[in-house]
Amino acid sequence: MLPDPITLAVPAFVVLVLAEMIVARIKDRTRYEPRDTLTSLALGTGSTIAGLLSGGLIFALAMWVWQFRLFDISYAWYWFVLAFVLDDLAYYAFHRSAHRVRWFWASHVIHHSSQHYNLSTALRQTWTGFFSLNFLFRLPLFLVGFPPAMVFFVAGLNLVYQFWIHTEVIGRMPRWFEAVMNTPSHHRVHHATNPRYLDTNYAGVFIVWDRMFGTFEPERDDDRPRYGIVKDLGSFNILWAATHEWIGIAKDVWAAPTWRARLNYMIRPPGWSHDGSRDTSETIRARWEATRRERGDAWKKPTSSSSDADRAGAPSQAA
Repeated sequence: MLPDPITLAVPAFVVLVLAEMIVARIKDRTRYEPRDTLTSLALGTGSTIAGLLSGGLIFALAMWVWQFRLFDISYAWYWFVLAFVLDDLAYYAFHRSAHRVRWFWASHVIHHSSQHYNLSTALRQTWTGFFSLNFLFRLPLFLVGFPPAMVFFVAGLNLVYQFWIHTEVIGRMPRWFEAVMNTPSHHRVHHATNPRYLDTNYAGVFIVWDRMFGTFEPERDDDRPRYGIVKDLGSFNILWAATHEWIGIAKDVWAAPTWRARLNYMIRPPGWSHDGSRDTSETIRARWEATRRERGDAWKKPTSSSSDADRAGAPSQAA
């Protein structure tokens, strides 16, 4: 049996969080908020417990699927490398779905619910991943023939890698690294609620997937990320943080006027509503882009007086 990379990395996680806290205390104390940090740690602890409770079932399912494998893949090092790359592609598919399908979002939203972005945020993980069927995205790897132990090992390495990118202490990495790998800069964009950044940079380790599939957005110095979710929790209650979206789904399904609407409240993007009364990431971004176009038109209009020039200049400065 292969070791669990996450368990081995826990001491390093603790040391790095403490080190970042010290840096934040010196440079910018707003990066950490005690109640928010405690909420992240509590959610991380709950996620670990949930993982222990469901891990055996997931492994048993993986072994069952593996018996129908197309190929017999050994534990040679090069298969580990290929498994790591393909597992990261599977993670991209899961992560993109987790933002585009409300059922998956209901468990993933926990990770985005902090309005702060620091290493403790990386520990803010779901309690309900088994219930939302997150494990489905790795089943093709078992069908191909990758041994479950190998897949779970490289998946652990993937999550360990993602820990360090949850920080504002690191600016940008060298250009070649930013071109291939997921970095703090890329992942800050993913966690941002700015309209420009919504539903982008889903990568786990390799940012090339976002570049290939059209979901990449670079971080801009003139549009600094703002963190959290579109409608923030307004509470540090860990039970509410862990379950609020499931409760929202249940209420919407109960009140929906048709069976089609009930289904759509589960499988359509977060914010979808049967009457169009709510905002999705598409409507938020479309409204933002329309405002930008209007401001651009105002800037280009000829002016006949200084007051007209002032009115044209003000939107440009705000953009």
